[in-house]
Amino acid sequence: MIGKPSKLDGSTTRLCPGKSGLVVLISEADLRETVSVGRTRAAAAREPAAQVWFGPFNSTTDRVEWRQRDGKPFAIIQRWHIADNADPDKDGRPIAKPMLIVTRLPPGGVCHVAYIDVTANANADELARQAADQLARNFKCGKDELKVVGAPGRAVELAKRD
Repeated sequence: MIGKPSKLDGSTTRLCPGKSGLVVLISEADLRETVSVGRTRAAAAREPAAQVWFGPFNSTTDRVEWRQRDGKPFAIIQRWHIADNADPDKDGRPIAKPMLIVTRLPPGGVCHVAYIDVTANANADELARQAADQLARNFKCGKDELKVVGAPGRAVELAKRD
């Protein structure tokens, strides 16, 4: 783990080794995470993906699926959990809704390409792989619109709220 919780706000930052000299930067503040990728921690922190926050509390898992062509990674797929305040458990805590996010990798910007609702799609993993393989390499961060792939569901609805 790189970085320690800030005494001021409780935020954390982790840096994990990736493929082909890339690193994965996971930042958490106020029970919301961001994930970005770059050649260095500083480069990953400057990418659009590092600035994407969801309104509800959220978290990611510690696994990333790397999509590669000719040994060069072009996308990652990661499972996220988005808190649904409208669906509390018996103790009043929001039940998290699972979602897969496809993120494009350098060269070019690092940004979210597609959201796939896990509950609404029995084949969510395959849909995410197809989205990564078909969309990520040519996706233009800041110009192209993020795609909702498969049936939309509650996790995607929560993630797309402003």
